[in-house]
Amino acid sequence: MSLQTKILKEIEKRPCRLKELKKRLGNDKKVQRTVEELVWRGMLREKDGAYFLTRTGDADKAFPCRLVKLGRRFGFASRLDGEGDIFIPGRSLLGAMPGDQVLVRLFDHPRVAGSQEGEVVSILEPHNTFVGEIVEAEGRLALKPDVSPDNLLYIKKSADGGARPGEKAAVEILERGDHHADHRAGVAMRFGSAEQAGHCIEALLYAAGLNRRFPEKVKAEARTLENATVQPAQIRGRLDLRDTPIFTIDSASTKDIDDAVSIERTAAGYRLGVHIADVSEYVKPGTALDGEAFQRGTSVYFGESVLPMLPRQLSNGICSLNPQEERLAFSCMMELDARGEIVRYAFAKTVIRSRVKGVYDEINALLAGQGNAELADKYAQVALQLPVLDELYRLRAARRKERGGLEIESDEAKIVLDANGRCVDVVCRERGRSEMIIEECMLLANQCAAKAARKAKAPFVYRVHEKPDAERLERLQTLLTACNVNVKFPPEGPAPRDFAQLLDATRGQPLERAIHTGVLRCMSKACYETAPKGHFGLALEDYAHFTSPIRRYPDLAIHRILSDLIAGASENTLKERYQDFAQAAADQSSAREVLAMQTERSATSCYKAEYMQARLGQEFEGVVSGVAAHGVYVELPNTVEGMLRTVEICQGEPVLTDGVRVSDPISGKSWALGDTVRVKVTRVDIALGNVDFALADAAE
Repeated sequence: MSLQTKILKEIEKRPCRLKELKKRLGNDKKVQRTVEELVWRGMLREKDGAYFLTRTGDADKAFPCRLVKLGRRFGFASRLDGEGDIFIPGRSLLGAMPGDQVLVRLFDHPRVAGSQEGEVVSILEPHNTFVGEIVEAEGRLALKPDVSPDNLLYIKKSADGGARPGEKAAVEILERGDHHADHRAGVAMRFGSAEQAGHCIEALLYAAGLNRRFPEKVKAEARTLENATVQPAQIRGRLDLRDTPIFTIDSASTKDIDDAVSIERTAAGYRLGVHIADVSEYVKPGTALDGEAFQRGTSVYFGESVLPMLPRQLSNGICSLNPQEERLAFSCMMELDARGEIVRYAFAKTVIRSRVKGVYDEINALLAGQGNAELADKYAQVALQLPVLDELYRLRAARRKERGGLEIESDEAKIVLDANGRCVDVVCRERGRSEMIIEECMLLANQCAAKAARKAKAPFVYRVHEKPDAERLERLQTLLTACNVNVKFPPEGPAPRDFAQLLDATRGQPLERAIHTGVLRCMSKACYETAPKGHFGLALEDYAHFTSPIRRYPDLAIHRILSDLIAGASENTLKERYQDFAQAAADQSSAREVLAMQTERSATSCYKAEYMQARLGQEFEGVVSGVAAHGVYVELPNTVEGMLRTVEICQGEPVLTDGVRVSDPISGKSWALGDTVRVKVTRVDIALGNVDFALADAAE
């Protein structure tokens, strides 16, 4: 830590006299010179012999921030009070690194009127762990951090851990200077070659604090459930559904099966059962298992791997609804009318025995009339239920369309790995009929869970998706106008149905990708809250996550609350027991979900880049999926996205028009959202998940 930072941290605690600072920090002359410099720079002010941080006056306030972006000559700090980001010139960063909590003082006169610009006056809480690629610079080893590739971290010779250039590694900053080049780091972990996506992903997990291994106390509790079976004492008081034809539908590789369904036609319509693994029976409050599940918040999926929220003894064992095995479940039993509308519902603790592990592709084939004798034999016990389930789904799809539920077209990638864990194919994951059937069944149960809690006024963890704010709507309106899509939203803001009509009108059109992506970016981020604010995208007043307690903590949390609710607990008892718990679960689950999504997205990008590495020089046809002044993004049919850099495709200064078109004023060429272009793969960075293209005709 630099002397300047030490002085500022001391004065941050309380105002100090120079004599005090010298006594605490030593080196009298250096302390005095540094204090004088800080006063001259406006970071400190002196009054009656004591030194204070400069904070008074509208233009001189200092704000605690988090440094969120670091370039070669600038940075951005996000204010912790949520009042936006502050631009910081490179000379004013004080060596701050991404993730540091810093104190930032706003400039009196920003270069851009109305903007927030300032300088780091103190590093309050340094973030010292970084991952990246080991490189050689000026004859020395350094780390090129993933989060700020333009700012090398030089490694002390005594702490290089045997690292070599080209390796993926994690380092800890051991000594900090006032400038980035003055920092010194030590190697904490080596992951292997940066040319392999698997190694890069291990580094991603390390940086995110996502651990494959469970703590010893957690593993010890999990081992007590190794090969566990349902005991007679556990069945007492439960609704026995073992004779009901219940079955699961998942991908062939799924091992953590947490949901099953049952269906029958009634005189008035349908009786649908959604049966969820009763994880709350095995993961009790106050246990190491529960504490770890809370901390993890969610399972993380990438490639063909998973970092589970719960150990395998639960997730793949006693809590997985494996076929022909007795399992404890929490069931939502629903009665629906002939139009597929919910008439009544009830929750019950049950014991079930799944008849068959249904597989998406197999059931899709059966529903399409393409099954063979082998499939017919496998699904014989539920053959009568499958067409009824499909019939109910068709009705529910019609009801969703009526209420304006959004169906945004977005391609999801399926990563195919070889025996060595290398990506050998990237394909667009298709959603068949059975995938949509199960999704609708889960939506119904989730809706009922939220409705039950709201009616009972119980503390709860709701899945909330609020309507878009005015700023995002304005950006979408600009995009639509630039794309010549004549849509005007009502003054009070669009309803879900307005968006649904826009999506339908552009489906199958050249601009479908651009418009659907624009609508998606316009949406607020879904999160978990304790207030029932509804789900805008699904056009539902009541919504929660009830159906995946093996892999999502909020589902486990509300299982506990609903268990007490159906057992007859009073409103006061529920509030006393769960008010604080629900809030903590909502906050933690929202934060961990964001981290998991970011990690999964980055891991997928690494795999895609690895796949494209073997295709350097090859040509592909793609569609312009995004435009910016620095580049044109092109997406291939397999969902891989790369960039055409404007510095390489434009002869003059590129002109960006309304975020939908980039033009070269000299050649007259332009590239707009939805355009089809032929590109050639020119560069790949597996560690950062980046792919660069060149125009195929220009590259010849």
